Formats: sequence, structure tokens, C-alpha cells
Amino acid sequence: MTKALTETAPPAPVSQDTDLPSFETLDRVGRAMMARATNGVSPHAQTAAWFDWLSHLSRAPGRQLELALRASIFTSRLMGLATGQGNALPFTPEKSDRRFTDPAWQKPPYLYWQQAFLAQEEWWRNATRPLRGQNAKSAARVAFMARQLLDGVSPSNIPWLNPVIVEHTLKESGENLVRGVRNLAEDVHRVLAREPAAPQSGFRVGQDIATTPGEVIYRNDLIELIQYKPSTPDVFAEPVLIVPAWIMKYYVLDLLPEHSLVRYLVDRGFTVFMISWRNPTAADRDITFDVYRTQGVMAALDAVTAVVPGRKVHACGYCLGGTLLAITAATMARDGNDRLATATLLAAQTDFSEAGELMLFVDESQVAFLEDMMWDQGVLDTRQMAAAFTALRSNELLWSKMAREYLLGEREPASDLAAWNADRTRLPYHMHSQYLRALFLENRLTGGRYAVDGKVIALKDIGIPMFAVATESDHIAPWQSVYKLHLFTDKELTFVLTNGGHNTGIVSEPGHPHRHYHFATRSTGDRYVDAQTWLAQAERAEGSWWQAWSSWLAEHSNPQRREPPSMGSATRGLAPLCPAPGNYVHQH
Repeated sequence: MTKALTETAPPAPVSQDTDLPSFETLDRVGRAMMARATNGVSPHAQTAAWFDWLSHLSRAPGRQLELALRASIFTSRLMGLATGQGNALPFTPEKSDRRFTDPAWQKPPYLYWQQAFLAQEEWWRNATRPLRGQNAKSAARVAFMARQLLDGVSPSNIPWLNPVIVEHTLKESGENLVRGVRNLAEDVHRVLAREPAAPQSGFRVGQDIATTPGEVIYRNDLIELIQYKPSTPDVFAEPVLIVPAWIMKYYVLDLLPEHSLVRYLVDRGFTVFMISWRNPTAADRDITFDVYRTQGVMAALDAVTAVVPGRKVHACGYCLGGTLLAITAATMARDGNDRLATATLLAAQTDFSEAGELMLFVDESQVAFLEDMMWDQGVLDTRQMAAAFTALRSNELLWSKMAREYLLGEREPASDLAAWNADRTRLPYHMHSQYLRALFLENRLTGGRYAVDGKVIALKDIGIPMFAVATESDHIAPWQSVYKLHLFTDKELTFVLTNGGHNTGIVSEPGHPHRHYHFATRSTGDRYVDAQTWLAQAERAEGSWWQAWSSWLAEHSNPQRREPPSMGSATRGLAPLCPAPGNYVHQH
């Protein structure tokens, strides 16, 4: 696959004058230096998007007239509000916008500032709508950047315009601002010293979280494989192998015991194995995407089948791990390898044509910019990844957080999920470049152009039952994009749509309040239905999707339960190496 991926990369410019050396390296160094300053965001891509928007808008008198009329109407509505005309508020925030939920925002003068800001948002939403002939990605990118700029000047971020901050400041005689300055100083010092975030008290890996009993039974240069100890007298014959994304630490699926998907499965009689990825360094720059398949998933699968020989395996992949699992399953199907019983994909995309707002960061200019930065560093650093994900939800992850910590003087409440989120990982240069180009930029997997070992694979070859989970508020893997798995497979597929986000929707244990999900199964031979039709027809259930998944796994397992297998297999060179959670999870 490495050959197939690298052959389509754009060739380096060659000087026409053979007497002159190539200065391409100098160009890459310059771009890499700029990328470090911008956290990998290409200014060329941003400038091109703004120019495309402005040039089209300048030649659209109809849109200009519309925007002028909207400005006049919005101004009239705001004046009517100020003079007491009308009962209903002219502008309302989006459902996901919680900046103005406090009742104090409904009182003058804060009400007027809130409404004026919402009017600006509405105007800019209309101003950045795509124009005829405009590049759709440029329009979306301009709308995104305009929203980012507006979020920064929201009255909720300005101390004297935010009634909550004013109230706290008066009530505490300014002590909240003193705490906020102290918090700011701590954070600035940590950033300048390049220190990791301080671990949250009460959430220590291996002691408070990631505590499900188990043993590391296999280790190579890329993974540790954890086998969890059984908690029931007998178990299902088929084990479960979980492939987490290497963009995150695996224990998002093994947080506090009451929030642990791993413990939930073990307590219901499943033998669970988990991959724990090593955190790469600059020395690992040349690890390829296919190495994650061969030394990751396939190596783990070999170890699992050595511990439980003669049994098929329920495989489960989360996020990028799910994409890798789909590629692995298709490759195994092509090669006649039938060791998988089922495949489960959690918030994982296989088609990237509508991959959400992350696509705003993916075009040739942006990918080349990122590649030069990673070429210089050897890895995509945790801070640079965090900046991209924060931008997708700047209201929640940036501005609201800053207002809370630096103006109200309140640190983010401690939680196991927040502690996990702060424990970030890196991505090797070569692997991430191949991933961005082959999947995000060129969408080869569903385009019939993704090759493994020199031969193209097809998701349609996967003949085992599949279970896919998407989340309603996912900014990383939008549910409509995840749903496209229906288009590229034709065997049994159970699809679940649960409320929550990319992580909170997956970590959705039974008993979690306000949880629901929709689900339906497509049988072999059923006709395709689009995502919205599916949602209208799918059955709705209250509670956690975990229960539906464990029941589905049980239905696709041998009904005759067995004695739990041994921990590892000493006779096959898989003697336990150390207790879970292992060593790789502690790497920073």
C-alpha cells in the first residue's frame, strides 16, 4: 500500500537548468517555520478563500442588494426592540449555543447587546452563503472563518457586557478576576515552558481510570495488546478485539468503572482484548499507514487467535481505528481470511466526501503546508491537533472556557473524560500524510482506488454482519457521513444513531441521563434509503446503545458459552508481560 499511496503524491519541482541545485528544501523549511507559527493552518488557503468570496460578491449586485436590505430590516427590528415594540425577540441563538442561556441576558441593557450580536451572526450567515460559480469549499471556509471572528467579539467574552461576569465581580469584590489572572499566569507559564497540562486530581491512569483488571500479553514497537480478566464464570466463545484510534489514548473506552465500555462487556461475559498504541516520536517519522494495519490490527488479531484458537473474533474500531478496521476487513475478505465474526465501527468514516468541518482544513495547499511542518518535526504535535479540534467548537472549547477560567476564575470541573482529553498523542509524519491524501483529500477507499499490497480493495467484499454507531452532534465524523457505509456494503448492517458528540455519544453508559438512540437493521438485499428517510423510519429507544450492542454481539455469538480462556498463551510465546494498562499508555 505504501507504493500505491506515495506514487500519487505531487512530484518535487525539478530545475530545468542542470547547473543549478534544487532549492525545494529551502522552500519546505520556510513553510515549516510559518506552519509552526500558525499551528499548521495554511494562510494561502485562507487568503484564497477570502479572495474567491470577495471577487464573486463584487460581481453579484443582487446579493449586495439583498444584504443591504437585510441590514436595514435587522436595524429596524433592533430599534423596535429598544423602543418596546413587539413582544417576541427578533433574533434567537442556535440550539447548540449556550452563551446566552442565563436569565440575566433577557434584561436591558444586556438584552440589546445580545440581540445586536445575534443580528450580526445572522447577517454574516447570509453574506457567506455560496454564490453561483463560487467554489463550495471556499464559501464554507469563509463562513467558518467569519464565525470564528464573530465568536471572538461576542458580548459573552467582554467582562462589562456579560451580566454573569458583572454579577460575580460585584458579589466577590473582584476576587474572581484575581483568580482569573492567576489561572492565566499558570497557563501562560505552562505554554511557554512547553509543559503538559497538570493531571486532574483523582483521575490517575491505572489507579482511578483504566482500571479494568487485565494483562498485557503482547508487545511490539507499535502496540501493546491487553487481555482483560473475566468477571463471569463462563464467557461467549468469540472474543472481542477493540481497535481504538491512535489519535487518542485507548482508555476513553475504559474510564471510571461506571463509565467503562470495557468493564461493561467483561461483566456480560465477553472476553475483551484492547490495542494500546505507542505514542510516536520524531524518530518514528517514516512509519506508514499500512504498518498500523500489519503491526497493529493484524498482529493483535494473530495474538487473539493464538489465545483462543479456532474461534472467530468480533472486531470493533473507534474513530480512525474504525476506518483502519474497515480497510483491514476488506483486505481480509479479498484475501480469503475469514477470522472475523463481525465488525463494529464507532463514529468511523469510510467515505470522506462529506466529512464535516474537518474538510475545511483539507485541500492541496493545506495538506502540503501540514506535510512540510510534519516533515520538519517528524510528527504532528499534540498542540497542533488540539488547535484544529478546538477551532471546530470554539464557543465551547475556547471562548466559553476562557471566560469561565479567566473572568469568572473557575477552573473546568474535573471529570474522567476531561482528564483523558488532556492526555494527547502525536501522529507520525509519513502515516498522517498518507492518511490525509488517500482518504480525506482523494477519498480513495470508496472510489475504488485504495490499494493494499498493490491490489485495490472494496468494502463490498466484507461479508460479515456489521454494526455502526454514529452520534448526532459529531463535529469530526458527522453522522450522515458515517451513514454512507450503507452505500458501499450490501450485507447485514445494523446502524445506530445516538445523541451526544464524538466522544460523549460513545461513552454513554446505561443510567446516563437524557440518552436515546435510533436504530434499524438493513438485511442483505434491502434497497438503499437515504439518511433522513432512515431517521424518520428507524425505531427510537431510550437509554444507552451499549445494551443494544451487547445484545447484538450475543446474537451473533455461539449460544453455548465456554470456560474463560487463559490469560495469554505461554506455549505460543504470549505469556503476560505486565498488568493493564501497560506501559505505552503512560508515554507523553
